[in-house]
Amino acid sequence: MSCMITGNVPLMSGAPTRVFIARLAGVAVFDPAGDQVGRVRDVVVALRLAPRPPRVLGLVVEVAPRRPVFLPITRVTVIEADAIIFDGRLNVRRFQKRDSETLVIAELLDRTIRFRDTGEPVSVVDVAMEPTRTRDWLVGKVAVSRAGGRGRVAGRGERSERPGVRGVRGRGLRRRGESLIVNWDAVEGFSAVEHGQGAAGLIAAFERMKPADLANFVHELPEKRRTEVAVALDDERLADVLEELPEDDQIEILGKLEVDRAADVLEAMGPDDAADLLGELPTEQREQLLTLMQPQDAAPVRRLLTYADDSAGGLMTTDPVIIAPDATVAEALAQIRNPDLNPALAAQVYVCRPPTATPTGRYLGTVHFQRLLREPPPTLVSGIVDAELDPLRPTMSLEAVAMYLATYNLVAGAVVDENGHLLGAVTIDDVLDHLLPEDWRESVMDAGAEVSADPEEEALRGTGGNP
Repeated sequence: MSCMITGNVPLMSGAPTRVFIARLAGVAVFDPAGDQVGRVRDVVVALRLAPRPPRVLGLVVEVAPRRPVFLPITRVTVIEADAIIFDGRLNVRRFQKRDSETLVIAELLDRTIRFRDTGEPVSVVDVAMEPTRTRDWLVGKVAVSRAGGRGRVAGRGERSERPGVRGVRGRGLRRRGESLIVNWDAVEGFSAVEHGQGAAGLIAAFERMKPADLANFVHELPEKRRTEVAVALDDERLADVLEELPEDDQIEILGKLEVDRAADVLEAMGPDDAADLLGELPTEQREQLLTLMQPQDAAPVRRLLTYADDSAGGLMTTDPVIIAPDATVAEALAQIRNPDLNPALAAQVYVCRPPTATPTGRYLGTVHFQRLLREPPPTLVSGIVDAELDPLRPTMSLEAVAMYLATYNLVAGAVVDENGHLLGAVTIDDVLDHLLPEDWRESVMDAGAEVSADPEEEALRGTGGNP
């Protein structure tokens, strides 16, 4: 078996190798034909009585559409830095964690444990699994971070190949102290229930994950762990995740944050998403949060809250790409190149006389990005604007907006008031969000398939990893 090794440890013939589990997060999983079937979300282990190391049962693999399934470790044939290959047999029944099982990334990272001989507290940075001669995998090593100690602790373990563990941007997070790799039996405390467990390591493991995929992962966490992750995420990242979560999760997480932090996160959300979330809160709580938000951020949200949810005004975002008529094609293209911009919003720019902040001066029309690509960079947008297409009105119904976009083959449309001022734009993703059943996010996240039990899986998991 080919294995991903840690740091600069050489891979010797016949020698056991280590795979640090947090580094597996997001790694692609392939069948023998080379087709990707999903990505690693976590690793399932069975904790055993000390000092016996946990046994690795298998991987949690996320397959389309966002469904976690269990892949027994016995079916994994290759583990490399950027790919895992299995023997092609995969039961797509939805994974459900059992009481005897522990998820390494979701539950063990960032846990505070103690050195068995001194009682000194340390934080779990990662754990490493190692193959045995019988083809089992055991968790034999733990990478830990000491709060502020210096120098090597003789006899306890090895100094990590990584001189420091990179911290995670966010409130209250600091760079970790010295990191060590120790034997599993050198530490204790993995079975204790911990309150206030951090989440820096877990977040680092999934830092490259798209917001929608991270939201799916957060949705699956226990409430306690979900809150810890939310507290540790920075405002922008948490805002992106909240926008992808079901309504109940949004309300729960927002309610667990300190009120000032909740207001900051709402400021980082898109005005339309913030308005949708605030609209589900009690009036008193909603007003408190709006008052704590910066006035320039609260004002568009307050405007959106005045419209019905299923109207163009309630669907629109107040942050489309707006340019003045004397702007050039080059300037317009520079704005839609913004990587943080919603692709639907980047599909066109809206030309308005100053002021260009919504509600704008007089709306003149739209320029689609394909037209921008066909024109010389110095061309003024006023000369290529499409002024013939009537804009949406804020009181138009959801059905009317959907028909408008379908009729003209658009992914977004301008919303203009009776005085000709641009109020915002409705994008196709918001239309679909409201046309789908209210619980569509939960349905996608909780999607499963009725598949017969897998005898090998049941034998491995049904006995706590001791078939």
